[in-house]
Amino acid sequence: MTYHPIRYPLRMAIAVLSIALVTAACGDSGANESASTLTVVATTTILGDIVENIVGDNGTVEVLLPVGADPHDYQASSQQIALIQKADLVIANGLFLEEGLLDMLATAAADGANVLEIGELLNPIPFGFNIGEESADGPASDDPHIWLDPQRMADASLIIARELEAIDASVDWATSADSYALELMATDAEISEILSVVPESDRRLVANHGVLGYFAERYGFAVIGTVIPGGSTMGDPSSAELAELVDLIETENVSAIFTETSEPAALADAVAAEVGNDVKVVDLYTGSLGEPGSGAETLIGLLLTNARLIAEALS
Repeated sequence: MTYHPIRYPLRMAIAVLSIALVTAACGDSGANESASTLTVVATTTILGDIVENIVGDNGTVEVLLPVGADPHDYQASSQQIALIQKADLVIANGLFLEEGLLDMLATAAADGANVLEIGELLNPIPFGFNIGEESADGPASDDPHIWLDPQRMADASLIIARELEAIDASVDWATSADSYALELMATDAEISEILSVVPESDRRLVANHGVLGYFAERYGFAVIGTVIPGGSTMGDPSSAELAELVDLIETENVSAIFTETSEPAALADAVAAEVGNDVKVVDLYTGSLGEPGSGAETLIGLLLTNARLIAEALS
């Protein structure tokens, strides 16, 4: 399966960037006085960063999950539920990522909240796509970890801008979305360059759970195994499954297991210790942005930091 993103020709890129620069240079001190009072709620820190790049000073962005939280099991507070009900727009990942928020989001939508689930609009891939097999979640289960493909996130920014346009046409959402999309496309090219040092024979990934499918599809890797079966961190591997993973790592001569900053690495550490042979356990930023100073405080920083960590571990 090949994803065909919206294309950004060089001339258009130059034109959009020029417009953005001129707009910034010509802004007056009264711009904030006419800013929209629009409120957007994003479920994850990653979606919050995307929305903030589009909204800027033209509204307020609230993020439900704190930095470092696992989106699979987070539960909203009563204050956050009230915030969602009052928001002009709620941006959720969807595809069952926010497992602990599913009932709340469904109830809010039924009560009239404007909920946009972005994942289903970005040509999601099924779990097991990279290794040609169905996941434990079943053949119809789509991978929700779309943000690890910057091309899809470029398209997501344009979709969000169109939704904002429908809510408040007095603001030029498209220009900021176009500018951010171009930054993401430049990031995509930089990631490809970073990963160019990894030989084809070493482009095999073992991850904590099924989080790296979009990364693998975009950059020519294969996910050959996971510590936790399926696409959720809430799975519970059996001793037999862990033993099979140890055998796989030994057979394939895998040099690293990629874990997540938002999840304990105890199981991965145990697998690596069982294998021996200096198998590294490397933390990636997957379900959340990083703390200040981590290099992963933004989506673009997260993507570049992960690429460097993977390149260093496998090259």
